[in-house]
Amino acid sequence: MKKRITIKQLAKELNVSISTVSKSLNNSKEISEETKERIRAFAQVHNYKPNPIALRLKNKRSQNIGVIIPEIAHDFFSTVVSGIEQVAYKKGYNITVCFTNEQFDREVQNMDTLANTNIDGFIIAVSKETQQLKDYHHLREAINQGFPIVLFDRIIDSIYCDKVISDDAMAAYNATNNLIETGYRRIALLTIPDYISIGQLRTQGYKNALNDAGYPIDDNLILPVEDIHSDQIIIDFFDTRIFDAVVCANEFLALKVIRQAHDRGIKIPQQLGIIGFADGFLARNSYPKLTAIDQHPYEMGKTAAKLLIKTIERNNEEKPFRTEIIKTTLIERETTRKL
Repeated sequence: MKKRITIKQLAKELNVSISTVSKSLNNSKEISEETKERIRAFAQVHNYKPNPIALRLKNKRSQNIGVIIPEIAHDFFSTVVSGIEQVAYKKGYNITVCFTNEQFDREVQNMDTLANTNIDGFIIAVSKETQQLKDYHHLREAINQGFPIVLFDRIIDSIYCDKVISDDAMAAYNATNNLIETGYRRIALLTIPDYISIGQLRTQGYKNALNDAGYPIDDNLILPVEDIHSDQIIIDFFDTRIFDAVVCANEFLALKVIRQAHDRGIKIPQQLGIIGFADGFLARNSYPKLTAIDQHPYEMGKTAAKLLIKTIERNNEEKPFRTEIIKTTLIERETTRKL
């Protein structure tokens, strides 16, 4: 028997992207007929099977769930996985976790690999690159094959499946409003690019709070940060803007702001107020301790697992899709003034 080849190996052998292989095998109009024929022929010769669900008996379950997340370094995602595992274990399911490192091709490859291990469904937070490219064919392909999917945190409106999200816009609104009520006047926003769904929502919540308070919106005080590992963009922001408070889209950005304040002799919270999204280890142990928005990731993971398992055990029968919204909590600590 010939050894089955993976989609990554196919792409490498043909010197094309994983996306091109996947689209060709699914007869996408985006790919030329010549390319599709070449890829199909190569896949057939090398025994590639893109539809593993067809190999399973209908209604037979493996009790395995595939979980795909952008990265594990952030407390948020690791805590979501803990919530998923807690529910899965109680229900007799195993989970397999894969990381995309924010890359589209790795997301496609991970889904292909997990599908070939005979899983029952996916729980996914899509990568930054997937949302940037707006290429969701692999998600639609999996749904068309019969795999139930639950998207969490970063979701896609045009993908019809169950979803679990935070109230991101309201969370940013509440954070900004807290800063306004405690006397800050020029409030900046360090956020993630708007092509990421949560980036849009957090920016909108911030703007709405300023509007409702009668504060002008200064676009120069809104900084989308593409690479959170770069310090220079934060340094330049401090050098060129005047502000007395910052809402940060994650705790990594918040810690960089705290560091800049320390280096410049800016007193926190007297001269600079800081609030960050995600109440993780870094937020709880920074100096000073960070006022943070708790997104309750453990509850998010539990909710995602319950939704997926319910669909699996109903044999994926048609039902209305649900979007569960997890309410956030503002945890006041040392980086903001008190009311």
